[in-house]
Amino acid sequence: MSDRNTGNESTAIEGIYEACIGVGDPIPQIQYWEQFGYRIRQVGELSKAAAYQLYGVESALRSIRLYHGEADHGLIRLMVWENPTNSGLKMSSMKAKGNRWTTTLTADLFNILNQVEAAVAAGLPIKYTYPSWEIIYNKERKARPFIDPAIGVREMMVLQPLTRQVLFQRFGYTMFSYGTINSSAPFKTSQITHMGMVVQDDSKETLKFYEETLGLLRVRDDVETNYDSKAGREIFELQPNEKFLVTAFDDPRSSKTNVQAARSGRLYIIRFPESIELENNFEAAQPGCLGMSLYTYRVRGIKQYLNRIKASRVQKFTEISSNEFGEESFSFVAPDGYFWTLVAG
Repeated sequence: MSDRNTGNESTAIEGIYEACIGVGDPIPQIQYWEQFGYRIRQVGELSKAAAYQLYGVESALRSIRLYHGEADHGLIRLMVWENPTNSGLKMSSMKAKGNRWTTTLTADLFNILNQVEAAVAAGLPIKYTYPSWEIIYNKERKARPFIDPAIGVREMMVLQPLTRQVLFQRFGYTMFSYGTINSSAPFKTSQITHMGMVVQDDSKETLKFYEETLGLLRVRDDVETNYDSKAGREIFELQPNEKFLVTAFDDPRSSKTNVQAARSGRLYIIRFPESIELENNFEAAQPGCLGMSLYTYRVRGIKQYLNRIKASRVQKFTEISSNEFGEESFSFVAPDGYFWTLVAG
């Protein structure tokens, strides 16, 4: 963790800790994520009253935390609600406020594509995009085909009723602290490297919360994606005259200038202009819902963080209580409408 001294207490925050997925029967999801290199490490429960106190959901809860190798972030928490509030985001459009998704590095993207096409042939509910080529860094570089190395990524989207994933494979470069691939996993994938959200805020006021209140490092800002990006237009259903801007927030130990010092656990915020009409899916993307419904951060100095939250422009918050795993936690709804939980670490 990165230290930050505030008053009498040292505080710190890391990259995004968990993606939380609401489920009915957890067994199929455990089996699914095992293919990506995840394993069960913790199981815990909350009574109906305790779950309401922390998450605002009137339902008993059993949770299963999945770890990926030695990673201390990018974990998965399966939340088994006795009485789920709704069926969640399912395979709804990525171009919506309230949207959530995970992104994972793989060494074999086309093996995953093979599985996706097999699922389609079997008639399973799934929505995907074909792996598209994208140049992420040094876009101005003029490469000679068949002479110079191709430096970029191929990425694809895979939406299923309980999971919303973007997967990417690097070509021609490495980033040593941005995803550790489990080569023994069937899909040769890393832990979740970053997670995303969609907002509309032309003033960028809500972005300040992540930098000033949570203390995250803003590493990219107003990076434009428009219709010319094949991956961007297919994943986010861009029309010819549409675009979005990307702002990224990292673990404070990351770097704004040194790519090789960048750490995974990044939060990507996709910001569409307010002139575009977007569907509002916040009610389907919060605790109690099935599917992708919550992100967490792990922090040190959780009482100090609660004080910061209380002094900020959050929409609502809870007091500190024990979560399913006996850890001090509290929840809040950020100024942009997204529900978060902080976990003491």
